[in-house]
Amino acid sequence: MNQERLYAVLVEPHFSEKVSIQGDASNQYGFKVAKDASKAEIKEAVETLFKVKVDKVSTLVVKGKVKKNVRGVSRKKSWKKAYVRVAEGQEIDFMVLD
Repeated sequence: MNQERLYAVLVEPHFSEKVSIQGDASNQYGFKVAKDASKAEIKEAVETLFKVKVDKVSTLVVKGKVKKNVRGVSRKKSWKKAYVRVAEGQEIDFMVLD
């Protein structure tokens, strides 16, 4: 995979209460990823950018919420989320990319 695609696959880290609990308990991290990204691409991007060994990748598509306002109904964009489990004893340092 070329370098441009590596950075296009991982959009940004996803921080939530669920992700922080899983990160402490089972070395699992969350990322917002490109909608067309496959699990293999996500694994390769995380391993290359953060220099860790990825054990498992789980993905899901978060459906956009429907919002009602005075002008009618609108819908937020859907996006794809990936949960990445890294090998035991390793962790991802998000400050590496700065």
